[in-house]
Amino acid sequence: MGGAHLSAMFGTHDLLLFVFAGLLLNITPGPDMLYIIGRSTAQGWRAGAAATLGVSGGCFVHIGAAAIGISALLTASATAFTVLKLVGAAYLVYVGVSMAWSPRLSANVDSANAATSLRQVFAQGFLTNALNPKVALFFLAFLPQFIEVDAPSKPLAFVFLGTIFMFNATLWNLLVAWTAARMREAIGSRTVAGFQRAIGVFFVYLGVRLALAGDR
Repeated sequence: MGGAHLSAMFGTHDLLLFVFAGLLLNITPGPDMLYIIGRSTAQGWRAGAAATLGVSGGCFVHIGAAAIGISALLTASATAFTVLKLVGAAYLVYVGVSMAWSPRLSANVDSANAATSLRQVFAQGFLTNALNPKVALFFLAFLPQFIEVDAPSKPLAFVFLGTIFMFNATLWNLLVAWTAARMREAIGSRTVAGFQRAIGVFFVYLGVRLALAGDR
């Protein structure tokens, strides 16, 4: 089934342009990518993959919210936006502190503890993205540019474009995680610890900056 046929079916347009623009956005460094790099260099490829899947899951929350109009509510309600912004900022600070000052997972932990840690990494990636109101507003602003005015189902068109965007983003972030994990093997543990601590401090900075920023 060709791209043009899919676009017509879901009421979207310029699908190739959407994919290209989305790829440019995906490769732009941001908090999500830094979190994935931090986990990959500290704990290896599996942790980086868990972080990637968590971030992708958080993005799907925003895609669904945009499809049913919750993101529009955040745009219209200063109170709702501010509450979510402060919750997200507090969580970014928490993640930053845990990355900067918590002990790293050792290479020889047992499988049960490793599985628990991976679940925590996934959950942190999910919440870091899902609690970021700027991601919600991004999807609300970006996706409609490629949806026809007379689309048969605008929520379905949101989900269609959002799924394409997140599929490409997940592939890119998995590549980033793999690359960062390979870097971990090439550099010393002390350098890894310093790098993870620097990313943690930067997350604290991002959280404080988000909390102090204006409502828009």
